[in-house]
Amino acid sequence: MPKYTFSVNGNPVSVDVPADMPLLWVLRDKLDVKGPKFGCGIGVCHACTSHLAGKEIQPCVTPVSQCAGKEVTTIEGLADGDDLHPVQEAWLEQDVAQCGYCQPGQIMAAVALLKRTANPTDADIDKIENVCRCGTYFRIRQAIKKAAQKM
Repeated sequence: MPKYTFSVNGNPVSVDVPADMPLLWVLRDKLDVKGPKFGCGIGVCHACTSHLAGKEIQPCVTPVSQCAGKEVTTIEGLADGDDLHPVQEAWLEQDVAQCGYCQPGQIMAAVALLKRTANPTDADIDKIENVCRCGTYFRIRQAIKKAAQKM
């Protein structure tokens, strides 16, 4: 079985897994990184949204072979010790979470958006495809705008 070496949230890791194993399974089942959630398994709901080499990805459809030598960042890697990322702070201030299941993916998508667009419009925010079953989209929008002011 091939061995893949990459970093997760700044920590080097190596895994012996099939090349086509989805990164989500590697993170959750092999590395015990539980932030990215399983939702659909086909890259539609975006509950697992994480970053690979700084770009937004859906680990449920990203083969681990694409991660070799790169940095994977999950929700666990956003905070700097006790200092939350500005998006995480805004999420708390706006009381975004209801059930909370989709929130790690929502936050990671918001971080990616704010890296691309410093002051996103409503239309920019509407392009985020993450599904929230509880319908907290209004609070998500407010949190993204609040975080943009902090960054």
